[in-house]
Amino acid sequence: MLYSATPPAEKRRLFRERLATGELLRFPGAFNPLSARLIERKGFEGVYISGAVLAADLGLPDIGLTTLTEVAGRGQQIARMTELPAIIDADTGFGEPMNVARTIQTLEDAGIAGAHIEDQINPKRCGHLDGKAVVDENTAIKRIRAAVDGRRDPNFLVMARTDIRAVEGMDAATDRAKALVDAGADAIFPEAMRTLEEFAAMRAAVHVPILANMTEFGKSELFTTDHLRDVGVNIVIWPVSLLRIAMGAAGRALDTLDTEGHLTGKLDEMQHRADLYDLIDYEQYNRFDTSVFNFTITK
Repeated sequence: MLYSATPPAEKRRLFRERLATGELLRFPGAFNPLSARLIERKGFEGVYISGAVLAADLGLPDIGLTTLTEVAGRGQQIARMTELPAIIDADTGFGEPMNVARTIQTLEDAGIAGAHIEDQINPKRCGHLDGKAVVDENTAIKRIRAAVDGRRDPNFLVMARTDIRAVEGMDAATDRAKALVDAGADAIFPEAMRTLEEFAAMRAAVHVPILANMTEFGKSELFTTDHLRDVGVNIVIWPVSLLRIAMGAAGRALDTLDTEGHLTGKLDEMQHRADLYDLIDYEQYNRFDTSVFNFTITK
């Protein structure tokens, strides 16, 4: 009922323990708090909070327009609704190194388990678009050092994302990843890898966990979890998938409503009221007020 029963620090501790086992952890992207609860209900290991999704939720493109306040606020709403750890996209850290340190502390306060900071220039763009530009290695290192120095909970996962693969190639990507690990990064997010061999090369280059981004319509082939596990990937995200599916279904429903004037034929595609009430623990609120849940729902 209400929010997560597991304190944020405990979520972080348990997450770091599980990550240390080397198993592949699955983090679907939540587009709102309710979808985070559904991800937990379906048995996944964590929740990912995408910067692209947060921007799209505001009707904005993913080019660094969202603010730390907006990202942390929405992140808190999502993270507190599930017992699972949540990793959030912190873009380039929302400013210079001091801002990066503040970003990490703000996300800690929001109950987030970890965040990734990327090496794109500001303003940034979606990692699977052409025309990206990255900062020099010294600037990228300063961002990660600031993030590590800024955190107060040692279990908060500071992940370094590098977009250099698309700009300078795979050798530059492994070199950048090594430098970011030396700067203190707990994990590496190599963006826009094209093949399993590239993931394997990154796995061989660094000793920390690595993340695979299985976003649709991007540069990477959509590998299965078995494929990624076999090459040593530790975390896999599907950042925008649930939003895309939900918006696709919403668009088709609106087309039907426009052409037919009703949605009777779409009922079997909808989440039933009973399932929604079960997901939000409607009945549990009756412990506080017996007048809240005093009815029966039938399917």
